[in-house]
Amino acid sequence: MQLALTTVNVWVQNQDEALAFYTEKLGMEVRDDVTLPEMGNFRWLTVGIPGQDVSLTLMEVPGPPVFDEDTSKKLSELVAKGAGGGLFFTTNDVRAAYKELKARGVEFAQEPTEQPYGIDAGFRDPSGNHHRLTQLQ
Repeated sequence: MQLALTTVNVWVQNQDEALAFYTEKLGMEVRDDVTLPEMGNFRWLTVGIPGQDVSLTLMEVPGPPVFDEDTSKKLSELVAKGAGGGLFFTTNDVRAAYKELKARGVEFAQEPTEQPYGIDAGFRDPSGNHHRLTQLQ
């Protein structure tokens, strides 16, 4: 059996805001943007890095019937605090990537910092998800 990772879920507070961030600021491409009226206007929205097969599903935190109101509220709060998971991006020059992304409006919580494993920086998306940009040694 051979498995392949194709899609990763990223909880977002607002799909339009997330779409603008991941495409305009991080340079990803839209893979799917489909609204399904028969499912209460559920929107399947995916983006990905050009030339790579893995897509990110930018999924708004759902309410009922997927999650009850309390669970939905708690998950939204966790995402906003950066505790809903995160992504790790690698690059061959983290300082150059940091400058380019910062110029595009990405707000960094941590500048490029030397670590035992390489150099990394931290940033958040508009929903609060905390992501890392890393140059491995």
